[in-house]
Order: sequence, then C-alpha cells, then structure tokens
Amino acid sequence: MTQLPPLPPSAPEPSPAGPPAGPPADVGAPTTTLAGQPASSSVPPPVPRSGRPTWWGIRTVAVLEARQRLRSTRWKVALGVWAAIVGVVTLGIVMTIGEMGGADETAGRISFGLVLLFVLMLGLLVAPTLSATSINGDRTTGTLAVLQATTLSAWDIVLGKLAAAWVSALAFLAVSTPFLLWAFALGGTPIAGALLGVIMVAFVLLVVCAIALAMSALVARTSGSAVLTYLTVALLSIGTPIAFGLTSSFVSSGYEDVRVYGYANPGDDVCTWHEESRWVTHTEHTAWMLVPNPFTIVADAGVLGMPSSGSSMGDDPMSVISYAVRMTLAGGVGDVNECWSDDMPWTRDAHPVPYWPWGVGVYVLMGAGATWFAARRLAIPARTLPKGTRIA
Repeated sequence: MTQLPPLPPSAPEPSPAGPPAGPPADVGAPTTTLAGQPASSSVPPPVPRSGRPTWWGIRTVAVLEARQRLRSTRWKVALGVWAAIVGVVTLGIVMTIGEMGGADETAGRISFGLVLLFVLMLGLLVAPTLSATSINGDRTTGTLAVLQATTLSAWDIVLGKLAAAWVSALAFLAVSTPFLLWAFALGGTPIAGALLGVIMVAFVLLVVCAIALAMSALVARTSGSAVLTYLTVALLSIGTPIAFGLTSSFVSSGYEDVRVYGYANPGDDVCTWHEESRWVTHTEHTAWMLVPNPFTIVADAGVLGMPSSGSSMGDDPMSVISYAVRMTLAGGVGDVNECWSDDMPWTRDAHPVPYWPWGVGVYVLMGAGATWFAARRLAIPARTLPKGTRIA
C-alpha cells in the first residue's frame, strides 16, 4: 500500500467578524503588481496635482509639441519658403539701393531696417498659426484630455505649448539671421540697435503666440481661433494708426504761438528763430494708440545709438517711423524747423523719451493676461467649456 503525500495547508477561512487578528501589516513593505511581482523601488511615487507650474511638466509638454512639429512636413516646407522669400527680398533691397547709388552707411541702415521690418511682418503672419490651434485642436482629437488626466497642471500644459510655439517662431527668425547679417554688414547700423531690434521681434512673436494660445482655449473651432488671432494682430498693426487718424479730429486744436526756425519775412535769405501763430493739433492726447503697434516698437528700439543724420526725420525706415511717432507724442509742443537747407543736427527736443519701453510694458500685460486666461480654461475640474465640446 502506497502512502499519499501530505496535503498542503488550507487557507484559513475569513471570519465573519472581520479579518483575523494578528500582527499589523508592514506599511513599508513593497507593494505588488497585478502579476504578483514586487514593484520596483525605482518607480517614483505619484506626484499630487498642485496646480503650480513645474519645470519638469513644462519641459515634458514642450518636448511633446516639438516632436510633433518636427515630424510634420509642412513645418519644414514653411521654413524653406520663408528662407526663400526673405532671401529674394533682401537681394532685391540690396540691388535696388546699389543701383540708386547708395553705398554709404545710409544705404546700410536702409537695408537693415527694411529687412528687419519685413521679417517682422512675415513673423506676424506665421506666428498665429503656430499656436492658434494648439488647445482646441488637441481637444478635438482627444489628446488634451490625456494630458489633463496626468499629474501635469494647467500651467504646465499652457506654458509648455507656449514654449514650443515660441521656439518654432524663433526657428523662422533664425533662418532670417544670415540675411539680417548681410544687411548689417553694409554698415551704418549700430550693434546695440540691431540686437535690440531683433530681440524686440522675438518678443513680439512670443506675445502673439500667447494671444493665439488664449484664442485656442476660448474658441472650440480651430478656424475661429485662427481668425480671431489674425484680427488681433491686424488691430495692433493696422488698426492702431487708423484709430489714431480717426480720433485726431476730436482732440483740441486751434491757433497758438509756435517758435519756428525759418524765413521770418518773404524777402529774407537767412533762417532765424521767430514766433508765428499757427494751427496746432494736440495729438499727444491720442498718440498713445500708436505705442502698442509692433512696427513702432521695433523701429524705436532699432534707432538706439543711431548717428545724427543731419535732417529732422532721418533717412532710414526705422528712424522715420520712430520720429513720426515721437512727434505725435509731443503734439503741438516744441519748435518747428523749416529751414531744410541748413545743416542742423537731428534733434529730439520735442520727443526725447523713447516710447518702446511703454510698448513692451503693454505687451507684457497682454501676454501675461492671455497666458493666465488659457491656464484658467484648462483648469481641472473644468467649470465651463466652449459650446459644443466635451473634455474627452
């Protein structure tokens, strides 16, 4: 007769009164996975959602966005088209100025100013497309809910998307660098003015990306957010001078005594200082509308260190724009120089204070407000969603 092997000990049956009495479980013991294997001690514990931006979260979202753009063929084609357009325009500007006989420092200032303002104009056309569909596009495809379900905060998502959009915009600006250096090499443009002008272009593109991100969080449809962003850019670029022109008739005007440098009498052949009663429009009350214009900000920053040109208005595009806005800021106050034949230095007695820092302040408020609005729209739990949308 063979002996049967001993039976394994049976598991104790659960007591109806609760778990069996015994020593308490070790809270520090490693947890087990669904497969019954102990979890690795290298796995970080879950990070609670704090709502504050973190460098890790911003970097994660920015890298995800950047990888999507790098895999896109349209973005590479856009860079190539951008470089071709800027190159052709730069070549045309240099050749045109060369045929007009310009080979001195004035030609260099004109070339650099035209190329920089053209790059700014292209940037205002391209920057809205980089982030105007960033949030509502992800919400439509359902990928936004995946990010919101993680430990990433709303600020991480918004700042990460903003960083990726701005880096993409800077890539377009970097492609333009060889052509800007070409125009700068012609001479006449101070290094400080050139650097500050390029920095202002990059700063304006950052604010435009932030505005586009806010529009993307506000509107459900991607086409609607893109249109609203372009309208905002048009309002800043074209709407501000139009509004200034339309409101000029509402400011106080009238005849006032003005100090004029010119011919006091019809028969004089020597310019002298004298006073005349002239019609004066006090544009200083409405000139603040021109300060947020992106072209005026870049132009006024670009004339930093510009040498005196011998005329009252300058002879390069950035000097002309800066002088015109400063004259409107001065309004009817200041002297008038009408003796163009005299070699008088280019004075700024009527508009001595640069206005581009005020424009930067306005843009900082606009960019910060747009970023805050986008983060509020992505906060969890969501309070309100765009009409016709859902979280996932």
